[in-house]
Amino acid sequence: MFDVLVYLYETYWRPDACPDHAQLTRKLSAVGFEDDEIRDALSWLDGLAASAQSHHGEPGERSLRIYTREEQEHLGESSVGFISFLASAGVLPTAMREMVIDRAMAIPGGPLDLEDLKIIVLMVFWSLGEEPDALILDELFVAPEERLIH
Repeated sequence: MFDVLVYLYETYWRPDACPDHAQLTRKLSAVGFEDDEIRDALSWLDGLAASAQSHHGEPGERSLRIYTREEQEHLGESSVGFISFLASAGVLPTAMREMVIDRAMAIPGGPLDLEDLKIIVLMVFWSLGEEPDALILDELFVAPEERLIH
């Protein structure tokens, strides 16, 4: 499913540029994605759109987030830490943070792999038509061992 999401991000840049589900399904199949991957990704994106609607207009101020035991177990320590890092850096406002958590909790299994969480964060920015700044993109895509230290 995450490969489909990355493909959509790289291909369409904005969600409103995507074709309807039927046409998108055909295009994704033609590219080589499996039917179950496509179905899961499109269902997840529908949930993302619903999450964006439900969090639209929430205050952008910072707030303290207390994670439930279920969230802690599902997300895992590294994902909770990463979400906290982004929130404390001021790049993940309250509404976006809640969208990330909502969509991460929709992924079966757990604890969630940090690389999968980074794709979720990217897709939340994408769904809102926002481009993360260069430092956040670096954090989302470059492995720590590949970073150049200046």
